Amino acid sequence: MTRVVVVTGASSGIGLATARAFARQGDHLVLAARSADSLAVAERLCTADGGRVLAVPTDVADAKQVDELLAAAERRFGRVDVVVHAAAVLAYGRFEDVPGDIFDQVLTVNVQGTANVGRSALRGFRRHHGGTLIVVGSLLGRIATPYLSSYVTSKWAIHGLTRCWQIEARSQPGVEVALVWPGSVDTPAYSQAANYAGHVGRPPPPIDRPEKVAQRIVRLADRPSRSASVGPANHLTVFGFRRLPAVFDVLVTPLMKAGGLSRDEVGPHPGNVMKPSPAGDAEHGRWGRHWLRPVAGTAVAAGIVAVAWNRLRG
Repeated sequence: MTRVVVVTGASSGIGLATARAFARQGDHLVLAARSADSLAVAERLCTADGGRVLAVPTDVADAKQVDELLAAAERRFGRVDVVVHAAAVLAYGRFEDVPGDIFDQVLTVNVQGTANVGRSALRGFRRHHGGTLIVVGSLLGRIATPYLSSYVTSKWAIHGLTRCWQIEARSQPGVEVALVWPGSVDTPAYSQAANYAGHVGRPPPPIDRPEKVAQRIVRLADRPSRSASVGPANHLTVFGFRRLPAVFDVLVTPLMKAGGLSRDEVGPHPGNVMKPSPAGDAEHGRWGRHWLRPVAGTAVAAGIVAVAWNRLRG
């Protein structure tokens, strides 16, 4: 059966990869993002992949725009079967270095935007007696790291909100809520981010392609489950954060400096937090496995662990 799938954040990264994955299955798609120009590119790609596509420029931080997005989907296709919420922004920098308005806007887009999408989607599912909401969370919704305080705060909130929806959905037959939480993914989000850290951000290894996350999301649409991790190191990292907090706290800053910040220097800038940057939108970033040689990466990690262990013993 052909599904009607709404995807937010569909102009770039995981959102775009997910939209294309559903399009290749012949599903009907409603694509949402802030930039009309980037959405037009996504619409062409998804149409070429085999989907019937409606593009609706939408800022998820605006509840009225989100309501109109879902209404437009129903007008065009008669119903909505799946909503994938992938829209998000992030900012790099120590907490006190990130301007207050940037910090607040990350929370507005990520947290309030998620609430807006969930509210509209769940109301529609209740009216039509069924539907699946898939929220894209993050490994950073389960751990903490320096230089990304606003993003970490927002993802913890999103994970908690999604869990509440899952409990409440138990009383609504046919309504499913799923959370997918990726680790590092090769998307443009890192170079599109606001930055007050002095160096361009990058995904620390190991890095997955956005298509891997998209495939997991499609599987969740077929067979919903409460939570799905994507990333070979996710569970180990969460274990370290929860069970070995003293070790984790010593390691996380040097590891973030070595793997999460590139050598490319950059001055303070708001990135795409306040407004879209369509020139930087794409399905993939530039952070494939090529930038970190396995042997060198292992040696660096081993050295950091040794230093951290000596500090703890001292």
